[in-house]
Amino acid sequence: MAIRHGSRSLLSKLNNPPWHILGIPLSRRNASAVAVPTSTSPEISYQNIAKEASLTNADPPSDSATAAQLRQHASYMVATYVRPPPLMIKGEGCYLYDAENRRYLDFTAGIAVNSLGHCDPEMTKLIAQQAGTLIHASNLYNNPWTGELSKLLVTKTVASGAMHSAAKVFVSNSGSEANEAAIKFARKVGKIRCGLSSTGHTTNPKHEIVSFHNSFHGRTLGSLSATPNPKYQAPFSPLIPGFKYGTYNSIDNLDSLITLNTAGVLVEPIQGEGGVNIATTQFLKALRNRCNEVGAVLVYDEIQCGLSRTGTLWAHANLPKEAHPDILTAAKALGNGFPIGATIVSEEVANCVVTGDHGTTFGGNPLACRLAHYIFSRLSDPALQSSVLRKEKTFVSGLRRLQERFPDQIGEIRGRGLILGLQMSTDPSPIITACRERGLLVITCGTNTLRFVPPLVISEAEIEQGLRILETAMEAIFEQKEEVEGTKGQGEMLPEER
Repeated sequence: MAIRHGSRSLLSKLNNPPWHILGIPLSRRNASAVAVPTSTSPEISYQNIAKEASLTNADPPSDSATAAQLRQHASYMVATYVRPPPLMIKGEGCYLYDAENRRYLDFTAGIAVNSLGHCDPEMTKLIAQQAGTLIHASNLYNNPWTGELSKLLVTKTVASGAMHSAAKVFVSNSGSEANEAAIKFARKVGKIRCGLSSTGHTTNPKHEIVSFHNSFHGRTLGSLSATPNPKYQAPFSPLIPGFKYGTYNSIDNLDSLITLNTAGVLVEPIQGEGGVNIATTQFLKALRNRCNEVGAVLVYDEIQCGLSRTGTLWAHANLPKEAHPDILTAAKALGNGFPIGATIVSEEVANCVVTGDHGTTFGGNPLACRLAHYIFSRLSDPALQSSVLRKEKTFVSGLRRLQERFPDQIGEIRGRGLILGLQMSTDPSPIITACRERGLLVITCGTNTLRFVPPLVISEAEIEQGLRILETAMEAIFEQKEEVEGTKGQGEMLPEER
């Protein structure tokens, strides 16, 4: 049984706890009040009631209406994710609200998706307007927005100092699809460069795709083949042949890793799921140089780190042209929650792709493209990018204070802009729970790493507010030694096991 009671009212009675009412259900009319799990069991403790009453957003108890609804839903859903108890029903700006009207400051942005925040007003208007005009007609016909979005992606990318050879765009529905297109395009280029025959065969086919350990490129069969985590690959083996894996940021043995049989090299300038690991300029330049030597295509996956999350339009924008890619993939923030992906290619790559080589039913539909045109225009604004760099300083400064307070538990701070990682010495999943139950959403990545990817429109005051909650959560676990059950599944993938 669970009762609900305002935290102040309950705390006022804790010095003389009303044990006689513990088995009596109270009114649930205050649905937004603190959830206080209780029981008629004699093991219930006064300390536990005090602890629960101090939590502004205690998880809904197992006998709550929320839990009952989730159990009903679970019986019809494939169990591909482990989710915590709250049921999110509304978003606004940098906040999410659950079914019990409790507010959560969102440091996750839907895993680096909602860069303009939740339910951006102009985006909401455009959805309604375009939905009343034209949603889908298929790629058998032209529509104005696929071309306009492609033009904007190319011109803004080149103007930003990133991928100087950007020329054409293939629009799809997701990051995995964007990477699938990149893999196919790289293999097609490899066949052309080796002399593709009329039957599609070559005497020395360039078919190998090189990616790197701790990378994450998606869950479709091709993108999963490029994601070298045995835990996730093994259930679906055999995967697509021809994939090789190297060590991120290591230039040793590149000659044997990337050979004349290599069609493409796929790499994240910043590994998001892998632990917020930043590629060095030396590493990316070495990849570009080796690709040039063997005639391979260099692909940058900026699905998580791109679109101004680092304070520049693309994470590689500050690199010299000698380190630029031939293909650039994007998704996530491009739709701010609406499904869309994009594969930006050079003229040489585009010239190797002909009608029938690739396609999509829904990709490039006018609704998604009109929204992405607006979103990309916002995200490419230099003023927004400058604000990201200012907010990075506020965020990192706060993380350093935590590092000083908890030196045995907190290690390295990694990242750029508003894609940041905090290395913990132990499993951080209890911190995830403690933060959520205090009104802050945080996720994990890599091995024992807290990941912070808030909306880019977050204010510095909201960052400071979230850091205070994070500090309180850490204090409860590290100093007060509260026993908090960890929240599992708060990242796309578990650490790679090698």
